[in-house]
Amino acid sequence: MRHRTLTAAGFPAAGTIFDVSSFRLEVRDGPHPWLTGNEAGIAANWEREIALNPRLFNGRMVFQRDLVLDDGHIRGAAHLVPYAAFLHWRRFGRGGGDGYHLFAMPLILSRDGAVMAIRMADTTANPGRVYPPAGSLDDSDVHDGLCDLDGNMMRETREETGLDLGAMAAEPAYRAVHSADTVAIFRIFRSPLCEGELVARASAHIAVESEPEISAMFGIRSADPEAHDYPPFMPPVLDWIFRKG
Repeated sequence: MRHRTLTAAGFPAAGTIFDVSSFRLEVRDGPHPWLTGNEAGIAANWEREIALNPRLFNGRMVFQRDLVLDDGHIRGAAHLVPYAAFLHWRRFGRGGGDGYHLFAMPLILSRDGAVMAIRMADTTANPGRVYPPAGSLDDSDVHDGLCDLDGNMMRETREETGLDLGAMAAEPAYRAVHSADTVAIFRIFRSPLCEGELVARASAHIAVESEPEISAMFGIRSADPEAHDYPPFMPPVLDWIFRKG
């Protein structure tokens, strides 16, 4: 299954929204290949990271070693790695085919048509970045050796905003987009609440958190790629959803 680029592994061009018929993302025992030979670099980079942001936590997360897209079906093989290893790869290894970051993202639509997004807090590894509530898969999202994307979306949304995806209407379809060896698999959730109500609930959640992961939640109503500090995968998603209507 090993490929050096996602396009060589059957994925469309970067920034292309595509349908996902199914996914099977296995988490295997043993070390991820990125760990082999990079131990010193990972440790040194972690020291730099925590010097800049002492609140970073070196927990375990799922990091893909192989991904293949075949007729809409995504197959992957991953390992649990320290967060420090992922940050080292993000700085020094992205684009080299030595690993891939895959995560799940709920695209929450308010009753009055806004795409709900969050702004990451300054204490996180993505300060100021704007995207829907989402986060890396971790060991709590792995069951019987497989990644649980729906469970991850529920957990991350609840932790970051206090909102319950179970109270929203989930569309059955999954779609995805990739950029810079990062794959976002997303699903539309339609809330019965308007933008203002969702913002109020999330703001109340942030107010009582001792170390909130986000600084704000708000609605997006245009596909303008310069409106906020978006990661590369967000402008194609916004363009797609606003054209879709």
